[in-house]
Amino acid sequence: MDAAPSSTDCRSLKIGDLAPNFRARTTQGTRSLQQYRGRWLLFFSHPADFTPVCTSEFVALARAQQEFDRLDCALLGLSVDSLYAHVAWVQTIQKSFDVNINFPIVEDPSMAIGRAYGMIDDESADSSAMRASYFIDPEGVIRAITWYPLSVGRSVDEIIRIILALQKTASGQVFTPEGWRPGKDVLAPPDQTLPTVFLPLTGHDWFYKLMKDKT
Repeated sequence: MDAAPSSTDCRSLKIGDLAPNFRARTTQGTRSLQQYRGRWLLFFSHPADFTPVCTSEFVALARAQQEFDRLDCALLGLSVDSLYAHVAWVQTIQKSFDVNINFPIVEDPSMAIGRAYGMIDDESADSSAMRASYFIDPEGVIRAITWYPLSVGRSVDEIIRIILALQKTASGQVFTPEGWRPGKDVLAPPDQTLPTVFLPLTGHDWFYKLMKDKT
């Protein structure tokens, strides 16, 4: 890694934080986080190369690459393994599953990036807790974070749903209800002005108003 991520403290990152920048070697050359400004980014970690759960995730991500491209969302993976291990693993996946890993994988042998993002505790001896996903908007702001344990694989379908919902609600003009999918009704932000809130309660329209998605 050419430059350590900038961080003013050791706290875990939160939704709304600016994603720490870094510059590091990847399977597709040196990359910095700032290179992804202007588009959405899924920055995700995995515990180690050549592991069963991580392999299943990478195969599914690779097969969904066209959908991520359609959403203008880049993929950027990370683990503590070396660049050489990443390359060998990618080649093995291509041969074994007939899929191409077209997104870069960052090497983080010092765990500096993982720790800067709160993926690894400062006292951790290894990367076993690293199955985190950061959904970063075109301005470099973290809009959602998911964490999974070592033994449970992430759902690529749910990852895509989260990106779709974040893009739908980015303007602040609508919210998305539970399980929302494109084409389904959206929610109007609640009107919290006093005249509306103190109207006689005849239903739940003032705080729960579904409406057709017009886009």
